[in-house]
Amino acid sequence: MNESLSPQSCGLIAVVGAPNAGKSTLVNALVGQKVAIVSPKAQTTRARLMGIAIEGDTQLLLMDTPGIFEPKRRLDRAMVSAAWSGTEGADLIALVIDGKGGVASKVTEIIESLKGRREPKLLILNKVDIADKPRLLVTAEKLNALLAFDDTYFVSATTGDGVPELKAAFAARMPAGPWHFPDDQVADMTDRMLAAEVTREQLYLQLHAELPYDSAVDTEKYTERDDGSVEIHQQILVARDTQRAIVLGKGGSRIKEIGAKARAELKTLLGVPVHLYLHVKVNPKWEEDRGLYRDIGLDWVD
Repeated sequence: MNESLSPQSCGLIAVVGAPNAGKSTLVNALVGQKVAIVSPKAQTTRARLMGIAIEGDTQLLLMDTPGIFEPKRRLDRAMVSAAWSGTEGADLIALVIDGKGGVASKVTEIIESLKGRREPKLLILNKVDIADKPRLLVTAEKLNALLAFDDTYFVSATTGDGVPELKAAFAARMPAGPWHFPDDQVADMTDRMLAAEVTREQLYLQLHAELPYDSAVDTEKYTERDDGSVEIHQQILVARDTQRAIVLGKGGSRIKEIGAKARAELKTLLGVPVHLYLHVKVNPKWEEDRGLYRDIGLDWVD
């Protein structure tokens, strides 16, 4: 690329909001492919994840953060800490709101926390495809009355409505500078972490009505075989024996289905055959394992 003719720009965008606002779906839509797991379950995102998108001569570093909520336990505190630390050094803060949810108290609390920030702030009302249109405008007015956002956008991360315009708006606000990543890289997550996230997504998608948050996935072994395929051994951690039974299913049927779906997804994402081996371990104190926090990309908090 001739930089004298096409000067590059690159900047960090902190994507924040309450749980289940659709932040990860929006980051995926902006990148143009899946980089963050999604599920109907709130608080699916646990650690910071950076999606990398290209818009013309601009590289957008999209920091997908865990939903901000009132923490009740160590894992919750680590997730909220990750969300706020994900805004450090940002060139722009994008507050994503569930467009059909109105002005909830958790949203106003986040806005209060943003009032002292100097970064430009954009308000993004998501899920416009299923939201009441007149109510959307009222919500936007109320939120802008609480904080003078630099601009407001209405999008549907699921259908893609408004996403190209938002992406262009992000790019226009990024500072000039060289790209931080190769143009074919779409995320900053290691393949080992990606494997754990994909399996955790299947846990949520298949068992979200039965399995609470007392679960985690730890990739114990990730090996590239001589034939180019990948061998992955993972441990699904749950807090109680009853949860182990739920994950296993009758005759092991559920864990086989979880493994099959995760294996297929990983084969697509990694571009190579995948040999995935899952087992379930009961550990009531898995949330106190410092090593696990490190593996899933969270800082230990007291």
